[in-house]
Amino acid sequence: MKNVNLLLKLLLLVIVVILPLVIKAPYQLHIIILIFIWAIIGTSWNLLGGYAGQVSFGHAAFFGVGAYAAGLLQFHMGVSPWWGMLLGPIAAVVVSLPIGVIAFRLRGPYFALAMLALGEIFRLLFINLPFTNGAKGILIMPAITTKMFYYYVGLASLLLTVGVTYYIVHSKIGYYLVSIREDQDAATSLGIPTTLYKNYALLPSAFFTGLAGALYMNYVAFIDPNIVFNLTNVSVMVIMVVMLGGVATTWGPTVGAAIYIVLGEVFRTTLGSANVLVFGVLVCLIILFLPNGIVGEIDMLRGVLARKKEGAAGGVKV
Repeated sequence: MKNVNLLLKLLLLVIVVILPLVIKAPYQLHIIILIFIWAIIGTSWNLLGGYAGQVSFGHAAFFGVGAYAAGLLQFHMGVSPWWGMLLGPIAAVVVSLPIGVIAFRLRGPYFALAMLALGEIFRLLFINLPFTNGAKGILIMPAITTKMFYYYVGLASLLLTVGVTYYIVHSKIGYYLVSIREDQDAATSLGIPTTLYKNYALLPSAFFTGLAGALYMNYVAFIDPNIVFNLTNVSVMVIMVVMLGGVATTWGPTVGAAIYIVLGEVFRTTLGSANVLVFGVLVCLIILFLPNGIVGEIDMLRGVLARKKEGAAGGVKV
């Protein structure tokens, strides 16, 4: 069974790698690139919000910092914004360090509100600071315009994000994060330094969100504070992506991003201004009837079937 799963994963990977050679239409490639970007943000958020149980409404801050790190290199120094793929994640981590020290003193809704305020603070700062060019934003001239290139950069970034997250979740850190999510007081009583391990989740989460921001800057070539630090379109949307796909699952954010982007485009082109209402109702229904998300429900169903199979096998032996 494990060999079959491995073969299916390898086959899926091969299909994803050769897909741009088959689908050459710019619009379809554009949709897939957006899915990659949102899957990176969702996977990053999932590490902190899904596995560690620290629901963040402020990931737009890390996304925006990563995007501006790439844009400001070009805007002020004429350096290629692709260097932002290195600088952006590092800048997001630097920003997250004091945030973690302060915000992790809070719990539950107080932590969520603190993170929500954080994103708004960064949005207002970048509107009013002179070196960010204010509300005018930053426009760059991309040196590379072929979408196939962005496709492979997005795919590589997503695989890196999922791989590192998977490694963390299945290490000692991951088990400690789950224990903090389930019962922080019990984890503390067992000697787990909860604040330290929350920061262990925050730092890679901020890093890869900043990476997605830098990729977004290079791909879209224009940002302003109201786009990249947007509460609704970034911080809330990433939570919806993860909830749709499956909280605390490896591929849930990727599945959620695919559904969110594709359905959003379908509804926008067919329903006009009513698309937001219909899409919102659909998301509410999915969350209501699939509380563990699509991947989460599939995993749960597999677990039930596996237990039934083991029970049946045990019954034969008896």
